[in-house]
Amino acid sequence: MDPNKGLTVLLAGASGDTGRRVLYLLARSDLDVRALTSDPGKVRRLERAGADEAIVGDLFDRADAERAVEGVNMILTAVGSDPREVLLADELVDGVGNRNLVESAADAGVEAIVMESSLGVDGDRASPMAQFFGLTIGPVLDAKAEAERAIRESGLRYTILRPGILTTLSATDDVQVGSAGTGLWGTISRADVARLLVAAPFTPDAEDRTLEVVRNPLLRGRSERIDWQHL
Repeated sequence: MDPNKGLTVLLAGASGDTGRRVLYLLARSDLDVRALTSDPGKVRRLERAGADEAIVGDLFDRADAERAVEGVNMILTAVGSDPREVLLADELVDGVGNRNLVESAADAGVEAIVMESSLGVDGDRASPMAQFFGLTIGPVLDAKAEAERAIRESGLRYTILRPGILTTLSATDDVQVGSAGTGLWGTISRADVARLLVAAPFTPDAEDRTLEVVRNPLLRGRSERIDWQHL
């Protein structure tokens, strides 16, 4: 019997670039998948992509976050802001939205959360790439840092993934991983990030950790060996 059968996972940011790849993987598992989007026009698309349930919600609204996490065992969050929002918005879903999600999850008794974050968050400038991110997308990093702190303080079992520059290339399964501050740098495909997001809740080596993730064969010597439990 599949031990994952009957578990419900909430995928926040399901219609985003990484979220779509995560949904592709989840739809091929025995998990019950609830996909969350802020766009009512994308509900049918998410259902056709394999979501057992697609719901509309605004994570800036705490009530919507509470409704989204009801009855959920674990959360994968790949929410993010587009460039226009970064320039014009006073608050970003990367921060406030994720924090509402985390606090609602803790109140609801959710078991685990996995978040897509970024290199350079929380003042981590261990690599030139992290320093570059700090100069170019500072508001996003600040918002993600806020969400990361909320996760660590929540009491939930968690994994935070900090990828390098995201690409649309195919998954390679050849990724380099290290604790925050390792100084990894490089690109990584969204498909590889999606695989790690899905595997993290079932991977003891990733429990309660913040991990840098890139694909840079030059840095294999810095990479930590993690036995990812892919579904």
